[in-house]
Formats: sequence, C-alpha cells, structure tokens
Amino acid sequence: MTELRRGYWCECWTEDVTEQQRRALLASFDASTAPQADRWVAVTLRTISPALDPDASDAAWEWLYEGRIETRRALLRSEPCTVSVTHEDTRITWTIRPVIFLPLTHRQSAQLPSCAYDFKPQTTQVSD
Repeated sequence: MTELRRGYWCECWTEDVTEQQRRALLASFDASTAPQADRWVAVTLRTISPALDPDASDAAWEWLYEGRIETRRALLRSEPCTVSVTHEDTRITWTIRPVIFLPLTHRQSAQLPSCAYDFKPQTTQVSD
C-alpha cells in the first residue's frame, strides 16, 4: 500500500462584492510543502499587482512583505490560511489548507461501478 502524503491544498476564488452571486473557483494547486504553497500565492500576487487598483496593490505588497511570514508560520503549525485582496468590485481570495493526500487507484482499463454514472451535477442559480 502507498503511504499517505501530507501537503497543502490551495485554491483561488473570486467573487463580485456588489452582487449576490456565487464565488467562482479560478485555480487550485496541490503543494507538497508550506514554502511551495505560499510561493503559489506570492507569484500570483506579484504577477497581478501592477493591474490592481492602488489599495489592492498596497494590500498585496503588504502581504508579500509582512503577512507572508505569518502565513508560512501558520502553515508550519498546520493551520489553514487565507489571503484576500479587493480590486474594484472583485474580491480575490487564496486559501491554503493542510491536507493528507490519499493515493488513488489507477482506473485505466478498470470498470467503474454502476453508481458512478448516476451522479448528475446540478447548477444552482441565485435568485434576485
């Protein structure tokens, strides 16, 4: 049996702060280490900061210079972390959670159980 692997599950979400719409998942990433997890957020913030409004850019750089250290410490204590910036009407939120990755069985040439085909994803719309 393959051993369980510790790591970090990272996500980037956006939401419109002026409307009651559901958040949208933009990206996710499985990191093996705390430095790799917070680096994912840092690289993204550095990349988008020139396009952000002044307040959001300041918040991004504040986290890069000050908050990143606390984020790394919290991750090393196995605590989840969140980093957010709001640009105009859009809030961008990165979450990092300590997780245990389970090994998956290879499904190539394997028959799935019949119940696997019963699931039909549903979309939910927010009413006005």
